[in-house]
Amino acid sequence: MMGLGMQEMIVIFLIVLLLFGAKKIPDLARGIGKGMGEFKKAKQEFEREITVGEEEGKKSWERPAASESTGHPH
Repeated sequence: MMGLGMQEMIVIFLIVLLLFGAKKIPDLARGIGKGMGEFKKAKQEFEREITVGEEEGKKSWERPAASESTGHPH
């Protein structure tokens, strides 16, 4: 499995601490948080657009079928 244990998390934290320094970590975390928020908003917008597109597609698909069966002889 790809689960991270406590030892792995500590090692990763120490590497980040060495690379960025203690003063940069809050800024880095804030940037990651903002990025995750933007990603979540974009995902929700994408899902909403897909849902609207599906509904419009169903409506346009049902209209011609309904008009064909309303009695125009062929």
